[in-house]
This record gives sequence, C-alpha cells and structure tokens, in this order.
Amino acid sequence: MSDNDIMTLEEVAAYLKVKPQTIYTWAQEKRIPAAKLGKEWRFKRSIIDAWFNQHIDEKFSKIVQANSGTEDQNK
Repeated sequence: MSDNDIMTLEEVAAYLKVKPQTIYTWAQEKRIPAAKLGKEWRFKRSIIDAWFNQHIDEKFSKIVQANSGTEDQNK
C-alpha cells in the first residue's frame, strides 16, 4: 500500500487497530481527516499518517522532553 492510497473506513480501522464504529464517529465529528463520497467515507493514507503522528507528538511531547532532560543530566 503506498502513501497515496485511498482507504475505506474499515481499512483505516484495521490500520489504526480500532473499531470501525470509532472511525465512523471520528469522521462524523471531523476528528479525523476524511472525505465523504456519497454515503461512503474515504481516507488518504498519507494524511492519516500525518494526523496520527501529530496526535502522538502532541500527546507524548512532555514525556519526550522530560526524558531528554533526564538524559542530559546523566551525561
């Protein structure tokens, strides 16, 4: 699968290891980048990857900063 691949809701759910209903809810609430084509949701893998990385970076940035400060003290 390439970065430009278009994914279905079920494929995104499997990729992120969550239930399809979770992805559906997030798409409806605009919490995940998605396009609705008719009645179907579609997702671009490269955008999902960027979205996921942004959320991981935001969630764990304090932990990473705290750990890097500890590492500097240990040198």
